[in-house]
Amino acid sequence: MTVAVLGAGSWGLALAQLLHQRDRPVRLWARRPEVARELALRRHHPVYLPLLALGASITITDDLEAALAPADLVVFAVPTLGMRQVAASASPWLGRARLVVSAAKGFEPESALTMSAVLTAALPERLHDHLAVLGGPNIAAEVAAGLPSAAVVAARDRATAARALAALAAPSWRLYSSDDPLGVEVAGALKNVVAIAAGICDGLGVGDNAKAALMTRGLAEMTRLGVRVGANPFTFGGLAGVGDCLVTCMSPHSRNRQLGEALGRGASPGEVRDRGPMVVEGVNAARAAVGLARRHQVELPISSEVHALLFEGKTVADAARAIMGRDLRPELLPEDLGLVGAVPWARVLDR
Repeated sequence: MTVAVLGAGSWGLALAQLLHQRDRPVRLWARRPEVARELALRRHHPVYLPLLALGASITITDDLEAALAPADLVVFAVPTLGMRQVAASASPWLGRARLVVSAAKGFEPESALTMSAVLTAALPERLHDHLAVLGGPNIAAEVAAGLPSAAVVAARDRATAARALAALAAPSWRLYSSDDPLGVEVAGALKNVVAIAAGICDGLGVGDNAKAALMTRGLAEMTRLGVRVGANPFTFGGLAGVGDCLVTCMSPHSRNRQLGEALGRGASPGEVRDRGPMVVEGVNAARAAVGLARRHQVELPISSEVHALLFEGKTVADAARAIMGRDLRPELLPEDLGLVGAVPWARVLDR
């Protein structure tokens, strides 16, 4: 199997290295020609995973046709902002592809669509049933270094999920399958927003109790929105939900947590958004989450406060007071468990 990895950011580099360890041809596509040249020459990126030395047999190119023409498996590891454009540009060269995997975590900024929905719109129809999504607690630096990790691969078609599982698994990367790609994608997007809030806790120095409570309530609102749009509530208790949320909220490598910590220490939203070349997906995800919450009439208090901080000029102190001062209520409501307005999991859980 020949593999094409589209995107030479930290996650694309890590996945290319991981898949290269399966002793098969890997082609890594970089959008910028100068990045492709430097990677081909030096076999590492000075900013993205600077300690990673790419395998000598990984072919690096900025030519989509060269990357895709021989590829059986195509992994999209590009930021959500550019996913539609890259997919549309890739589409003419996917004649040999038999399996497509989305490794991006977030919503399309303007439409609030998941990445699988964007790919479905942009890719040839014959690939729609051969599309899988990847989720779980995967810090790129640790995956690239071969440290033990786990992830979930989800597809509506169980045979596709099984094929993706077999194609992506590696000795240091334990994979599980799922037939709930929507839940995996909602969890993967919203955990970034929760991680910004967790970073604010770190920046403010409010303690472990506050951060643990914030993460727990963040998981509750991730699940609430997920089940309202039709996801399996149990997905949010798994690797894509609690697993990814925990690592993104706690890891010093997490860009979303780092951004939140900077906000908590007094930086302005403009300063943190423009800091460094790496994309912080939680920023756009916060905007999309608030739009989805309004559309589906779901309460997302943490995501709403993060959005207010980033885009509405609210202060960290006012956002913290708003969270702590909310009306008292039961910890779990029927909609938190998928018992109201969910399809089809409400019927399953009622039995």
